[in-house]
Amino acid sequence: MTRVRRAARTCEACGARLARDRVSNHCGICSRRLISHEAQPQPAAFWEADSIRTALKARHFGWLFAAYRQVRKPHVSQAALGLWVGLTQGQVSRLEADDARRPSDLDKLERWALALHVPRSLLWFSVSHTPEESAESTVVVSLDDVQRRQFIKTAGVGVTAIGASLLGSSPAAASGPTKPRSTDAEIVRHMTETFRQLDNRFGGGHSRGTTSITSYLTSSVTPMLNDTSRTATARNELFAAAAELRQVAGWSAYDVGNAAEGQRHLREALKLSQDAGDDALEAEMLAAMSHHAAFNLSRDTAVDMALASRRTAKRSGLAALQAEAAVLEAHGQALKGNTGACFAALGEAERAFERFVPGSGPGWLSYFDSAYLSAKFAHTFRDLGHPADAEQFARRSLGMSDGYDRGRLFNTALLSSILADQGRVDEACAEAAKAVRMSENVRSIRGGAYLADVGRRLSPYRTDHRVRSVYAQMKAVGVPTPT
Repeated sequence: MTRVRRAARTCEACGARLARDRVSNHCGICSRRLISHEAQPQPAAFWEADSIRTALKARHFGWLFAAYRQVRKPHVSQAALGLWVGLTQGQVSRLEADDARRPSDLDKLERWALALHVPRSLLWFSVSHTPEESAESTVVVSLDDVQRRQFIKTAGVGVTAIGASLLGSSPAAASGPTKPRSTDAEIVRHMTETFRQLDNRFGGGHSRGTTSITSYLTSSVTPMLNDTSRTATARNELFAAAAELRQVAGWSAYDVGNAAEGQRHLREALKLSQDAGDDALEAEMLAAMSHHAAFNLSRDTAVDMALASRRTAKRSGLAALQAEAAVLEAHGQALKGNTGACFAALGEAERAFERFVPGSGPGWLSYFDSAYLSAKFAHTFRDLGHPADAEQFARRSLGMSDGYDRGRLFNTALLSSILADQGRVDEACAEAAKAVRMSENVRSIRGGAYLADVGRRLSPYRTDHRVRSVYAQMKAVGVPTPT
């Protein structure tokens, strides 16, 4: 018999000869290149292609995915594009094939547009900033980050190997060095510090707290920001100060249950940080977004924002921010049930903490210490299903500095919830009673949510007289309890 020789195949990208059994139309090097970088900006002519124009006119992002993949040279697979925009191959396929329903979630549309560098002028919705405005947008999650989320299966790290240095350290409040500031920026920072202290001690529900901050932003800070006569240095300093104030406004709004306003303030804070060119503040705002997403059980968003924060924190060079961003990713992964990725992130958080020097960061980062990070570890281990490990960190978190009454309420309720998960009813009720008493001086809807969570975890023991007593105390301060 005569053997028929198959024609030699070559890589579509570089022309290299492909092995006979290779399924892909790209060589190994080009395949890795396709799946190891973010989408790159395309020339204007790219967006003039008929298929892309048709998708944009129809306002169908799924069609735009399909058109983008085919017009780009070399062609992009659904899997590769999915990695760029934070979707699975199956999700991309379904979006491309669904003619009846167009994606309408504005948060997702904005994220996809930024990831693919779609020009603002072509979009049928507005975005907070575009790739043209920022050479490296921190809101877009990098491909390496997405790959780590999707493909890490095990970290090879035992639970007991994580957090040793954290448990062995002493809490220490840090205060950043003072540096020259413009007069207006200094005034804004003084006002911000006042609002921050009130928020930390009494919660966002203290008398006219959120309203007062918003009023000050509108009447005083916005006119300052609109003043174009400042030098570039003074402008950046003022923008950074305004970002800090916006962040406090965001926390305060979330604390009174106004999630939409809280999100708006944090987005404005992120943009101000970027306009000021302050990587540390950028990372802080993204971390806050991850924190809020985790609290609201928006698991994917929590991980995405934490990954974006990690990348920006690395640019800032601040170990405290790198540790915070890593542990926030770990908590998001724990909520998603990704044990391996969670342990990997916890390990990175601890390594960053080992480099942390108290007092080495800016003043707004003074909250960060071992007690703060311990609370995040405790949340992570609890939601991962390791209550015994979580308890160690929860107890360590109570060694916090004075002035953080709301945080002490949160951490006490957290410890109670962990004890309840272990069936230690007497201890859980004792800590819950402490938290209830703290709530009388802290006006915080989030604090109420922490207490309500304790109540749910104690529900298997609802007939126990100690639990009934705690339930009565919770009801007295307006916290709902299981029936």
